[in-house]
Amino acid sequence: MELNSLKPALGSTKNRKRIGRGTGSGHGKTATKGHKGQKARSGGSIKAGFEGGQMPLQRRLPKRGFIPLDRVEYSIVNLSQLDVFDAGTVIDGIALASKGLIKSSSAPVKVLGNGDLNKTLHVSATKFSQSAKDKIIAAGGTVEEIV
Repeated sequence: MELNSLKPALGSTKNRKRIGRGTGSGHGKTATKGHKGQKARSGGSIKAGFEGGQMPLQRRLPKRGFIPLDRVEYSIVNLSQLDVFDAGTVIDGIALASKGLIKSSSAPVKVLGNGDLNKTLHVSATKFSQSAKDKIIAAGGTVEEIV
């Protein structure tokens, strides 16, 4: 066996379609492009989204909003939702997720002051509204902001 005698296995390769090489080839005359029209001309490719000169859909629709790349989505918890915990418990992301108040224990949590709090709770979260801080401390609890 020599390098010049190596050939691919039978049936593993296929001859390319040679278009526009005479009628005998079966792909002559119009060279598989049909009759006339933009697609039959040289350089006759149509870009994606082209609508024949009509104003394209992506330009007809208005631009709406802006989402910054460094945006942080907080899981929101109101004080009224903290009634499910017993007095004196330490509330963090894991405790909130186990009670089903937030989806993920690793997500940043913000506690809002909607509702009343009658229990002494020790709450640790990423952020607190000022009214939530005041209500937790007034009920005898503690507030810990996690950075």
